[in-house]
Amino acid sequence: MYDVIIIGAGPAGLVAGLYCGRFRLNTLIIEKINAGGQIVLSPTIENFPGFPSGVSTAELIERIKKQVDEVGVRMVTEGVLEVSAADNSGIPVYTVKTPDNNYQAKTVIIASGAYSKKLAVPGEGEFIGRGVSYCGTCDAPFFKNKEIVVVGGGDRAVEEAIFLAGYASKVTLIHRRQELRASRILEEKARQNPGINFKLDSVIEKITGTNKVEAIKIKNVSSGATEDYSCQGVFIFVGIKPNTDFAKNLLHLDEANFIVTEQDMKTSAKGVFACGDCIKKNLYQVVNACGEAAAAADSAHRYLLNLK
Repeated sequence: MYDVIIIGAGPAGLVAGLYCGRFRLNTLIIEKINAGGQIVLSPTIENFPGFPSGVSTAELIERIKKQVDEVGVRMVTEGVLEVSAADNSGIPVYTVKTPDNNYQAKTVIIASGAYSKKLAVPGEGEFIGRGVSYCGTCDAPFFKNKEIVVVGGGDRAVEEAIFLAGYASKVTLIHRRQELRASRILEEKARQNPGINFKLDSVIEKITGTNKVEAIKIKNVSSGATEDYSCQGVFIFVGIKPNTDFAKNLLHLDEANFIVTEQDMKTSAKGVFACGDCIKKNLYQVVNACGEAAAAADSAHRYLLNLK
């Protein structure tokens, strides 16, 4: 019986683990792949406090993980299938089910993160790994001196466009609106980069090629005009979907399946807290995910104190 089980080991899950460990709670972190979450798909974080020139994502995650190890928190690599509750004299006991084990805890912190949305256009699925990518860091070297497009208008899309411009001969950023959603400083940096072009008010309708990506069909949403655009790569960064299927029978989720939380990171289930990219909020950044994680751990600690 654990005091706390934390689901996910991205920045939120790791920071929650760090705080729970410092509270001397018997804590288990369950992560289905590797520590870091989807932020490891970006090479650097430029706006994390304390790093004026930015910090390598891998370095930041490794530093936090080392702190978690130092406070003795255990971590296992398993996927979570379901979280369920059993009543124990009015106090819920939670079972976290994985393919190989059932773990029990008095409280649960969900920091399961999110994954990249798809465009859902013809050719996208067919050419994944053959020109279609959702990770610039992973695949940039394969597109050296090639022409590519980046789809999206948020921070992630613009960051990736800047990074990819260091490899590709030409990067074209495609966004469905006239205004980008990215921070102004990132947009300025992208517009000053001679290797980046912009096609705004535009969407991709189709990705084509023979054995790999060779072109896309672009539609201007204002005029309706379409054009065939030659490229060898399509990098897609159009938002995220939360990893919350395992909690849908337990918690109140919004229409997009993000977990609804209160200010202290409480969910609709007693003794269950949530933080990071899996919750409903306006800003999805590492810095606020870490703050939410600290608050979730504190709330879990206070909850456990009240049980005694």
